[in-house]
Amino acid sequence: MRQKELRIALVCYGGVSLAVYMHGVTKELWKALRASQALWSGDSPPEGATGVYWALLRRLEVEGNLRLRIIADSIAGASAGGINSVFLAQAIHSGQSLEPLTDLWLECADIDVLLDPDARPWSAATKFWARPLVSYLLHRPDNVVTASVAPETRAEVREKLSRLIRSRWFEPPFSGPHFSGLLARALEAMAAAPLGRPLLPAGHPLDLFVTTTDFKGHPETLRLHSPRRVLENEHRLTIDFHATTPSEPGRGLAPLPELVLAARATASFPGAFPAMQLAEIDAMAHERGHAWPGRDEFLHRVMPEHMARGDIASVSLIDGSVLVNAPFADAMSVLRNRPAAREVDRRVVYIDPTPATLLGGTTPAQVEPANDGDKADKARPARGPGFFSVIFGSLSSIPREQPIRDNLEAIEAHSREIATLRGIVIALRPEIEETVEKLFGHTLFLDHPTPKRLAAWRAKAQRAAIEQAGFAYHGYAQVKFSSLLEGLARTVIEAAPEALAGHSVEATARFLAGHLFATDLKQPDALRGAGSAELIQFLRDHDLSFRIRRLRFLTRRVTQDWEADDSVSETDRDTAREAFYGAISLYRERESATALGTRFPEIAANLFTQPGAVIEAIARQRRLADVDARVDTIMAEAMAAMPPTLRRRILLAYLGFPFYDTATLPLLRGEGLNEFDPIRVDRVSPEDCNAIRTGGAAHTLRGTEFYTFGAFFSRAYRENDYLWGRLHGAERIIDLIVSTLPAGHEMPASEIRNVRMAAFLAILDEEEDRLDADPYLVRRIRDEVMRAAQKTGPLDDEAGL
Repeated sequence: MRQKELRIALVCYGGVSLAVYMHGVTKELWKALRASQALWSGDSPPEGATGVYWALLRRLEVEGNLRLRIIADSIAGASAGGINSVFLAQAIHSGQSLEPLTDLWLECADIDVLLDPDARPWSAATKFWARPLVSYLLHRPDNVVTASVAPETRAEVREKLSRLIRSRWFEPPFSGPHFSGLLARALEAMAAAPLGRPLLPAGHPLDLFVTTTDFKGHPETLRLHSPRRVLENEHRLTIDFHATTPSEPGRGLAPLPELVLAARATASFPGAFPAMQLAEIDAMAHERGHAWPGRDEFLHRVMPEHMARGDIASVSLIDGSVLVNAPFADAMSVLRNRPAAREVDRRVVYIDPTPATLLGGTTPAQVEPANDGDKADKARPARGPGFFSVIFGSLSSIPREQPIRDNLEAIEAHSREIATLRGIVIALRPEIEETVEKLFGHTLFLDHPTPKRLAAWRAKAQRAAIEQAGFAYHGYAQVKFSSLLEGLARTVIEAAPEALAGHSVEATARFLAGHLFATDLKQPDALRGAGSAELIQFLRDHDLSFRIRRLRFLTRRVTQDWEADDSVSETDRDTAREAFYGAISLYRERESATALGTRFPEIAANLFTQPGAVIEAIARQRRLADVDARVDTIMAEAMAAMPPTLRRRILLAYLGFPFYDTATLPLLRGEGLNEFDPIRVDRVSPEDCNAIRTGGAAHTLRGTEFYTFGAFFSRAYRENDYLWGRLHGAERIIDLIVSTLPAGHEMPASEIRNVRMAAFLAILDEEEDRLDADPYLVRRIRDEVMRAAQKTGPLDDEAGL
C-alpha cells in the first residue's frame, strides 16, 4: 500500500471578531489530526465528526490503496489568527484538547466582558451629558450601525456601543491585564482537560510564528555600498517557537507566560487594547502562580536588540496585522529542514474569513431593509467615508485585504524549482548508475556490505566524483564550503548571542574563511581540483550537511521509487526508511549549539580573538568520525536485510550521491532540499464552501458586521460564526484529504457528498446542546443540510459514514 503524509503549513489571517469563526475552522482541523493519529495508532474508531474523518481515511486505505497521515507542523498567525495559532500549536504539541476553548470564546469574546472594569460606565447616569451626542451618532441617517449591522441586532449593538462610547475617553476601553488573564485561563483549561497523545510523530519538529508590531521599533543594520552600514528602525516582529514533538503527552510547547505574551501581543488591536508591555505578563504569571523558567533567554531570542540596549521593560507591542497580516513567509521558512519518512504532499493552507472586500462589498445588513425606525434618504448623493468608517477601515479592513500575490508567486517559484531539480536528478540517474557500476564492477552488488566495505566504497566514489567533475568541481566546492562556514557561524552566534551581538552570520562566516585560508587551508585556491589534504580533513571534521543530504537522498529514493517490483514490499521500504532516519538523527543531534556542551558558550564568546580554539572545540565535541562509524554499521545492517533488488538500488544511490550532489548543490545555493516535492496552496474561506449555503461570508457570517467587530456585540453572532467555522472547516478538510488520492483512484462526487453530509450532521449533533442563544440556529442549518442532500439524491446509509 502506498504511504503518504499530507503535511499542512497553516496560515491564519487576522479578522477581529472573526477569531470565533477561525476557532471553528482550527478546531475541525484538530479533529482531523486526531482521527489520523487514531488510525495510524490502531485505536478504535472515534465518535462524532472525528469518526467521520477516521472512516474517510480508512476508506482511502481500503479502496484507494493509500495510507494517509495528516500532520500540521508549521503554523503562523496574525492578530485573531495569531491567538488561534497559539492554541492549536499547543494542542498539537502537548496532546491537550481544544474543546474547553469553545465555551471561553463564546462567553468571553464580548464587549461587556472585555471592557476594563475601571472604564465601565456603572450606571445610566454615567456621562449623562454625552447621551444626546451618542444617540445622534447611533441613530442619524446613514449612521455606522444602520450601514453595517443587521436590523434584528441593532438594538443590542447600540446598547453595548453606548456603554463603550461612554466608557473612559482617550484611553483604550479594554483591559490588557484582563485579556492576558483570559488567555492564561484558556491555556489552563486546556491543560486541565483529559489528555490525548501529541498529534505529530515523536521527534518531528513543530514551528509556531506569531506576528506583532514593535511600536517604538528596534534598529536593524542594512549593508550598502556607501555608507557601508546604516541603521533603520524596524517595527515588524515575529515571536517564534520551535520544538520537537515529545513521545509522551502533557508537555507544553513553551512556558505558559511565553504563549500568553505571544497571543496577547499579536491581538492588541490599536485603540481597543493598550499596547502590551512585559510588566503585564510578569504580573499575570505571578498572580496565577506560573513559573517562567528561561524568561531572559526567551526575551534575548525574540527581542535581542531591546535586551542588548536594556530597554526591554519599555517595549510596547501592538497588533500583528498592522504590518504582517498574512505571514506566509514565516510558515514557509522552515519547510526546507523537514524530515520525511515517506512520500510528502505538502500544502500551505490559509484561513481567510473575508476574502471579498469589506469596504466596498455587501454584508447581510446592507441587503436588508432598515426596519428599526431609521430613515434613509435614498435620493441623497453618495458621500465619502465618515469618521468611524475611516478609522475602522484603516485599522481593520485595509491591512487585512492587502493582496497575497507576492507570497503565492514565491511559493509557485519554489515549487517550480523543486520540480526542475527532481527532473534533473531523474535525468542524471541512468548515467550516474552506469558510472558507479563501471567504477566498482558487477561483483560489488553480490558482496555483503560490511561497515568497512561501505567506508572504502564511499571514499572511492567521492574521489571519482571529484575527478570526473572537472572544472565544475571548483564551483561546487565554493558553494559547499561557504554553506558550511555559514552553518558554523550560525552555531557560534547561537551559543554566545550576547558576546557576539551585532555580528551577522555572513560577516562571521567571512572572518572564519579568512582565518582558515591564513592558517589550516594555507591558500585561497585550496578549493580547486581534488582539494588539499587539509581541506579534506576539515570537511571530515565539520561537514554535517553533506552527510545529512546523502541520507535524505536515500529516503527520497526509497519513497519515490515506485517501479513495479514484487520482490520489494512496502514493509521493506519502511524498514529501510526507519534505518535511514535513525542514522540521520545521529547527525541531527550534533547540529545545535546546545549539543556542544556547557563550556562551549564561553569558548564561542572568544571567536574573534581565538577562532582556532572555537573550530577545534566544535570538531572535538561533534566527533563526526565516531558517528560515521556508527552510521556505517546501521547502513550495513539495513542493506544486509534488504531484498537484493532494493539493496542494489540503495547502493547505487548511496555511492552515486557525490555525483548528484556535485550537479545539484550549486543550483540549490548550498541549501539542499528535504521535502523534494512541489508545494500546493489551499484556502479555507466562506467563499469556497457552498455545500450547504451559497453566498459566502455575506450569507453565513455575522461577525463581518460593524467592520468585523460584529461578533463582539452578540453571543448569538459568535455561536453562528463558530458553527459555520466548523462546517466550512469540515468541507475544506474533506476536500484536502480526497485531493491526495493518486490518479486512477479518485473518489466519485456522490461519495464525497456523502462524507460531507455525514460530517455536517455529526457537527450539528455535537453542538446542539451548547449553542442556545438562537434556539433555531442548529435546527435551521440542519434543515438546510438535509435539503442540500436531497437535491443530489439520498444519503448512502451503507457508506459507513
